[in-house]
Amino acid sequence: MPHSFFTILKTGLIYFLLVFGVGFILGPIRILWLVPRLGERYAELIEMPFMLAAIILVARWMIRRFRIPTDTSVRLGMGLLAVSLLISVEFTMVLRLRGLTLEQYFQSRDPISGTVYYLMLVVFALMPWMLRRWEHKPGSQN
Repeated sequence: MPHSFFTILKTGLIYFLLVFGVGFILGPIRILWLVPRLGERYAELIEMPFMLAAIILVARWMIRRFRIPTDTSVRLGMGLLAVSLLISVEFTMVLRLRGLTLEQYFQSRDPISGTVYYLMLVVFALMPWMLRRWEHKPGSQN
């Protein structure tokens, strides 16, 4: 039990940091270059496939690098901790920087790109668990 807790804590934190890092790099590109040319909605939608790729690649790397067991509780714990950290950062730092209340934040989200963003949060949380399906299985050619 303690091993699983520390595995979840360590891998969830690293998973968050790496995916957040990609978003931190892509954010200024989106805001400074894409938004003025295409608008908020299209800029966010263009960024989403890159974030999805980052989520998949980071989760796969994490699973291999840290030999994360296929236990549902460990995989979901890792993803849920990572998404919780991301939401915490979003609701504290980002709202402060933009000078918005939580209500204003939700009202300011584009209905289409905002919905895709919320779905991406779910994907981010579930990806370590979802990757169990594609992992090497004993006796298979992979």
